[in-house]
Amino acid sequence: MIGSVEWPTLEDIMRAEGEVVLPELTEKMAYGIGCQAVDAGLQHGLPIAIGLWRGERQLFHCALPGSTRDNDEWLRRKGRVVMRFERSSLYVARLCRDQETTLAERFALPPSRFAAAGGAVPLRVRGAGVVGWMGVSGLPQLDDHQFVMKTLRDYLGGTSPWPTL
Repeated sequence: MIGSVEWPTLEDIMRAEGEVVLPELTEKMAYGIGCQAVDAGLQHGLPIAIGLWRGERQLFHCALPGSTRDNDEWLRRKGRVVMRFERSSLYVARLCRDQETTLAERFALPPSRFAAAGGAVPLRVRGAGVVGWMGVSGLPQLDDHQFVMKTLRDYLGGTSPWPTL
């Protein structure tokens, strides 16, 4: 256990990430995935900011009621972790906790630009690898991560219960 919540293992996180591989990532797909996340966030009254990037290009963003500008900054910081390590920000957060270190200590990454906190997930395209990321900020980090994973699973046609790893 980390804190008062039991976190998934590194293996669990890695396995779950491998289950959400897209056939491609177009602007139209990004819009569809983003709108699906917005609908779910509104339905549950979640105060979240949602973003989706392909490389350095932001393809989708929406700030739901109750979210703040700070959530937008958290999104970018978590997304930089995904693009640096090609793993979810939750995976990197768990790795740092397991090794009792920080991104600053281990990799000389400034906390003002990188956040090892759950909520950003790599967008893998079949045959191309990691091409971008999707993130949510505004909930506790495990919930942020699970929200993104559920959104991606649902978009890909999965019927996973809300939320699971």
